[in-house]
This record gives sequence, structure tokens and C-alpha cells, in this order.
Amino acid sequence: MLHKYLRRYPITLLVAVSIVFLSLLPIPEIKLAEDVPLADKWTHMVMYGVLTLAIWFDYRRSHRQYNARKLLAFAFLAPIAMGGTLELMQAYLTTCRSGEWLDFVANTIGVCLGTIVGILIMKTAKKPT
Repeated sequence: MLHKYLRRYPITLLVAVSIVFLSLLPIPEIKLAEDVPLADKWTHMVMYGVLTLAIWFDYRRSHRQYNARKLLAFAFLAPIAMGGTLELMQAYLTTCRSGEWLDFVANTIGVCLGTIVGILIMKTAKKPT
């Protein structure tokens, strides 16, 4: 069963695993990030927007017909749940990171933006044959 998901969702899995590692490992301070207002929040929005778009892309590539409920759960609710879970893990399971509500909000905004772009792409692109 895992092999099926690896074959159908390779980009999604790569992005998701990358986000998990980036969220739980210590990261060095970056001087450039200090000059950009809310750089951390922008990073969260971009990471979760990319994750959501990867899900939409992989789903479209690997399915002939679209199941709106599955897509909603998989491409919208799952990344939001992942973001919330990782924030809780940062707060309670790591000593080098801290969970923040505003990071969770930024994650959710990224998912919403990715979903909007994903819907637009699905409506304008031809269905797979």
C-alpha cells in the first residue's frame, strides 16, 4: 500500500517530509531574514502553499476522475492538520523549537492560497486522459 502512495504522490511526500524535518530540527539564525518583516511567517505560508500545490498536482496527475470530498480532505484538511500537529510537536517535543499560533495561522493561509490556485488550475486545465 505504501508503494502505491510513493508512486502516486512522490512530490507531495518529498515536500511533506522536508517540512517535517525543517520544522523539527534546529535551524541557524539567518542574517538576511532579520531584514525581512515577518520572514518566518512568509516562510510558513510558502512551505504550506507549495505542499498544497504538490498535492493538487500529484492528485491530478495520478487520477482520471476527481473525487471532490477526497481532494478536500487530502489537499485542504490534511495539510492544515499537519501544520497544527507540527506546531504542537515543536512546543512539546523539542527543546530547540517553539510552537506558535501565528505560525499555524500562516500555515493555514498558505494552504488556503494553494487551494485557490489548485482549484483554478483544475478548472482551466484539461482533464487527464
